Amino acid sequence: MTRIVIVTLLALGTGCKSEPARPVPTERQRDSIIGQSRLPGAQGVRGAMRAGDTAVAHNALRDSLAREP
Repeated sequence: MTRIVIVTLLALGTGCKSEPARPVPTERQRDSIIGQSRLPGAQGVRGAMRAGDTAVAHNALRDSLAREP
């Protein structure tokens, strides 16, 4: 009796498929999705992303200038 229950549970367990895990979006990807939406504040998210991109570009320029002899 116990063997029948164990075999049945194993058979049922092997037939179940789980969905593959979806990749978790990065913070930038989430912000980009929000910025493209029509949600209240989406324009502010776009502006903040643009300001952040500008700051990164300026810092990269300063770093490259500091490395030049």
